[in-house]
Amino acid sequence: MAKLIFGVVADDLTGGMETAAMLVAAGIECGFVTDPDLVGSCGDVPAIVIAQKTRVIPASDAVSMTAKAARALLARDVRQIFFKYCATFDSTDQGNIGPVSDMLMQVTGAEYTAFCPASPVLRRTVYNGHLFLGTELISDSPKRHDPLTPMTDPDLVRVLQRQTRTRVGLLAHSLVNAGADSAQSAVAEAAARGIRYFIADAIYARDLDTLATLTCDWKLMTGNATIVQHYPDIWKARGFVGAAKRPPGLRAVGGGGVVLSGSCAERTLEQLAEFEKGHPVLRINLLDAEDVAATVDDALDWARPRLQQGPVGFATSDAPEAVKLAQRRYGREGAAQRVEAILGRLAVSLREIGVRRFIVAGGETSGAIVEQLGIRQLRVGPYGGPGIGTAVTDGEDPVALCLKSGKLGPVDLFATTLDAMLNPEGVN
Repeated sequence: MAKLIFGVVADDLTGGMETAAMLVAAGIECGFVTDPDLVGSCGDVPAIVIAQKTRVIPASDAVSMTAKAARALLARDVRQIFFKYCATFDSTDQGNIGPVSDMLMQVTGAEYTAFCPASPVLRRTVYNGHLFLGTELISDSPKRHDPLTPMTDPDLVRVLQRQTRTRVGLLAHSLVNAGADSAQSAVAEAAARGIRYFIADAIYARDLDTLATLTCDWKLMTGNATIVQHYPDIWKARGFVGAAKRPPGLRAVGGGGVVLSGSCAERTLEQLAEFEKGHPVLRINLLDAEDVAATVDDALDWARPRLQQGPVGFATSDAPEAVKLAQRRYGREGAAQRVEAILGRLAVSLREIGVRRFIVAGGETSGAIVEQLGIRQLRVGPYGGPGIGTAVTDGEDPVALCLKSGKLGPVDLFATTLDAMLNPEGVN
């Protein structure tokens, strides 16, 4: 079996699927699993993504789950492990980015690593260690209202340092702009002074080119999915992988189509409003959903006649003020768990009545629904743009999934993607 070049451990399923889709689009065969025990079933591929729901669980659990994933990749003699997290550096002072990175440093034997959440194409940039969303510091953006991982400090050096005892430094833009050799010299000099973690400034796509060249031979790298797109050309130039293969489309999937939205991101709310112009959407108020089983039964009764006419949507998504009310009643984690319980059980029931096409909005929601559906391995299609990762299960009764980050995707994503899943030429 050929050497595994690239192993990704992702802290949610939406980002993991997006990363796999980017590799597939670049002509890199990539396995995708949610269970580390299935790494061996991915076959002789140069890249494997293990995506697990670890972003906001207790740090000790995230470390344990990610360690199992990393060891499964190391057992395949993986050349490099990449820890994938969100472009908005979703975490709290307790983790989970810092504690997971500490563990990955230990199990890989890495001397140091970098943190590159930047995605210039999405206007997520890092300058002087500060994270920007467009022209705003992240602390001035709607991300400060995130119900689970509010970002109120834009300085990622400070944010990460609060999560770890490992010394954190800055790989400033002037060094990145000077090229990979200069950046490597700066990293080595700082490492000699005890700095092991480097927040990487990145403003332009060319910065990601430099950072990919810099880190290609490191045992461990961390960041958002966008930098992953810059590795395949390096692998091909070095002969690690062969010439790019034309990415195959996914098989067409019929059956009913639904949108399940647990994200409260502003972009998801816009997408729901657009979808609702042509399709019915049931909005589930958590304050009225004391009985989860009854809520699911009522939702199914609502859906059955409407599904005969076309796709429908279900949403627990709401504006920040309504989310705060739910959190006051159930607690922050309790409200999130209630969303996952309702939409997860609903997904299982919908599958039982013939739904085979699912769009899920929100990283935590995606993880819960895929887990409830019992799906542990997927065939991922080529990247369709930010926020669009589409996959299909194998077997005689396939299920098509689009797992969407709450903050990403075009406004008309829901209807167009459900239609694309029916495309007999395959989802592109």
